[in-house]
Amino acid sequence: MAKTPPGSRASWPTDWPTDVTIVERAPAKLNLALHVRARREDGYHELETLFAFVEDGDELRVDVAGEAGFTVTGPFAAGLAGEGGNLVLRAAAAFARDVAPLPPLSIDLVKRLPVASGIGGGSSDAAAMLRVASRIAGIPADDRRVHAVAAALGSDVPACLTGRTALGIGRGEVLRPVSGLAGTPVLLVNPNVAVSTARVFAAWDGVDRGAIPEGDAWSIARDGRNDLAVPAKLIAPVIGEVIDALDRLDGVTVVRMSGSGATCFALFDAGAAREAGAAAIRGAYPGWWCLETVLT
Repeated sequence: MAKTPPGSRASWPTDWPTDVTIVERAPAKLNLALHVRARREDGYHELETLFAFVEDGDELRVDVAGEAGFTVTGPFAAGLAGEGGNLVLRAAAAFARDVAPLPPLSIDLVKRLPVASGIGGGSSDAAAMLRVASRIAGIPADDRRVHAVAAALGSDVPACLTGRTALGIGRGEVLRPVSGLAGTPVLLVNPNVAVSTARVFAAWDGVDRGAIPEGDAWSIARDGRNDLAVPAKLIAPVIGEVIDALDRLDGVTVVRMSGSGATCFALFDAGAAREAGAAAIRGAYPGWWCLETVLT
């Protein structure tokens, strides 16, 4: 008897309905603190970082009944035009290879976050695909095999898979939950500049400036730092302008760059202060991207 090829409907591991479109959020990731401790022999860096997530971000729409296909829509779709090997497709293929077979999927990625902006857009998209695949296959998303696939796809993908405030060590893939800052108003600002993560890490001076602080998420965010901010500003000096502009706003409690940039964020003590701050930034810098949201 001939074997059923992977991905065909006869190889489905569950009786998932064939007329359902799955909608999965891919929220933006923030590094509330990011301490780079050392360069590793494997080409990665030893990190200590505090991951947090916001309410808004990209979105995946997966049609289980449709023909296999992949489209990118949304305001930042052009940033992925011509990209080969999108992380969403890589996540689906890796899941089907290493975890469980999948049916043909029609996938639409609604790209609402800037590309190469330090807020984990691609990693969060990949994690959303793994969560969708897990639902279709009837496997818990926290299954160790799914986590292994996430870690192989990228250092931020495991954190994005869980979507919870957590301390990340190693490459960032070893996670420890931390009591969060859920509901904290936050403003994300990007000067519409894409920054290469590889270039920023390559420009890091190699100096270990100490461990991430102990304590809850608020203490770490308040007392931490981002060691990639200095090299990122050397590559894209406008990042310094963004940080200065956020620092001048009323009601701000923490201002920092996220990841390798160029997106920066401000935490606020009240939603009204965030709204006023966003209006001020949009008025003074109409070419910058702003997102008003909250930590989850």
